[in-house]
Amino acid sequence: MKSIMTKLLLSAAVIVTPFMASADSHGDDLTYILVSHAPDSDSWWNTVKNGIALAGEQMDVTVEYRNPPTGDLADMARIIEQAAASNPDGIITTLSDFDVLKGPIMAAVDQGIDVIIMNSGSPAQAAEVGALMYVGQPEYDAGFAAGQRAARDGVGSFLCVNHYISSPSSTERCQGFADGLGVDLANQMIDSGQDPAEIKGRVLAYLSANPETDAILTLGPTSADPTMLALAENGMAGDIYFGTFDLGEEIVKGLKAGVINWGIDQQPFLQAYLPVVVLANYDRYGVLPGNNINSGPGFVTADALAKVEEFAGEFR
Repeated sequence: MKSIMTKLLLSAAVIVTPFMASADSHGDDLTYILVSHAPDSDSWWNTVKNGIALAGEQMDVTVEYRNPPTGDLADMARIIEQAAASNPDGIITTLSDFDVLKGPIMAAVDQGIDVIIMNSGSPAQAAEVGALMYVGQPEYDAGFAAGQRAARDGVGSFLCVNHYISSPSSTERCQGFADGLGVDLANQMIDSGQDPAEIKGRVLAYLSANPETDAILTLGPTSADPTMLALAENGMAGDIYFGTFDLGEEIVKGLKAGVINWGIDQQPFLQAYLPVVVLANYDRYGVLPGNNINSGPGFVTADALAKVEEFAGEFR
């Protein structure tokens, strides 16, 4: 772990060094709360938790992670309201459903709390709710880039396995992919749910009913892992074009085995880490980056797995 920490500290030196020496004399006792839309069952967010924890340690600030246990967005809206009521110095939050979440976010801004939007939403939506900036991967754009890549590889039809269909940002990924391919999304997206057994069963059923399907797109480990099991069962593993958003230990194994063609790395560690660094700079010195930060998309293939495999599930 010491070597990992050393590498991360060195890589962040350009950001951290300017204010680390005098941090104790400016902006003491700062508290930032990160609110995500993720249910407790989604392990992908462990990397986000690692990012905010390391940033809190390096910046010498207090950080908290909060989320709706089941992923219910109405519950998330209440959590944002509760976070604002505790009067933190800043709130970092996802914006997975603009209509549901804009109210409590704008109320927090009106209260005088600095807000940074991370992970989901868009720079335009972040500006509309009054946030300082956006740090993340524009979901439609990432899906569109993935669709264009698949089109170049000869894909014409696909199945999008949407394990979080209540979140509009998830559907944006599927829609972007369809548009990048130049086809209608129509019934090529399924609501898979989040139970691994149900996801596997629904993927098997779709492929059985639509044997002409050229490709599969999954939206993260929650849907990718059971989909790999489904392909192993029906004999299509390695034979059907398979792309996925996000990374994880099983996804890395799938890339190495040739079952998955590529994974889209949106760098969730940076999505959590950088907002804490930005807020600490802003509170202590009044400095703020002039632009939003796109953390992705970056396509990861089998020939570029060394560091991804080393840090999968922890920092990647």
